[in-house]
Amino acid sequence: MQVGVLTVALADQDLEDALAYLDDLGVGAVELGCGGFVGDDHLSREAYRDDEDAQAELLDLVDEYDMDISGISTHNNPLHPDEERAARAQTEIREAVELADQLGVDAVNTFSGLPAGSPAGDVPNWITAPWPPEHAEALEYQWEEVAVPVWSDLAAHAADHDVNIGIEMHPNMLVYEPTSMLRLRNETNDRVGANFDPSHLYWQGIDVTEAIRVLGEEDAIHHFHAKDTGLYESNADVKGYLDTAPYTDEPNRSWLFRSIGYGHGEQHWKDVVSTLRMVDYDGALSIEHEDSLTSANEGLEKAVDVLSRAVFETTPGEAYWA
Repeated sequence: MQVGVLTVALADQDLEDALAYLDDLGVGAVELGCGGFVGDDHLSREAYRDDEDAQAELLDLVDEYDMDISGISTHNNPLHPDEERAARAQTEIREAVELADQLGVDAVNTFSGLPAGSPAGDVPNWITAPWPPEHAEALEYQWEEVAVPVWSDLAAHAADHDVNIGIEMHPNMLVYEPTSMLRLRNETNDRVGANFDPSHLYWQGIDVTEAIRVLGEEDAIHHFHAKDTGLYESNADVKGYLDTAPYTDEPNRSWLFRSIGYGHGEQHWKDVVSTLRMVDYDGALSIEHEDSLTSANEGLEKAVDVLSRAVFETTPGEAYWA
């Protein structure tokens, strides 16, 4: 198991400088953004897709720092009610899958996307309750009329290229927790699984290690984002955890994304790592920095420090005591 980093937080540096910095921290893998919300500062699809020379140069550079590419990411909304935006997002995912195949990278990370609540809608609609009944009808429309057809096509494309798609379970997306993740997987194929990011689960009241077990039993964890969340009960006691205050209004939010160890302690992260090993996940723990209380560099450094003590670097030996 490796400590990795999603390099978007270092977008102000060129890739070589970012790799040199991460190498000094002991990082063993990088995840590169290639479009969508995460941008493409370190991996432009236009520059690298179908260009063997550019790809060889990239792989040599990563290898020079003794790192792997754990995944490439193009987070977007392929189910958007605006047909042009949806088509652009679907193209980004398809091209990312092709690029991953060419680079020998086995995971493309993205969102499930979110449709409107009906064919007439023009704004994505996150349904969180079955009543009034038109909400349940809207949810069924989102799944049956939009998500399943689109994702069946994307999943088939991923299968054709022997690449996994890691869906980040994210509120304000159709797939935001493990049961909806498994529904999308069951409606498409096994190339669709989770880019497991616990930060979005904590404030929903989901037990992260149990969620790992549920998805791990289905071999449905394709990649892992290491990101923490702090819960601030003094605010949550008044307004709950469905919080629309700006992320930068930190004193008034009921939860915040935090660097590893600042939302949940080191023992919790050791439990997370141990549970991942129990379900045979041995990929990277890719740190995603979105902590508004610290700089990118300090947040990454503190996260690496905690995870470096939590990860297992060797494979288990024979249980001679058993």
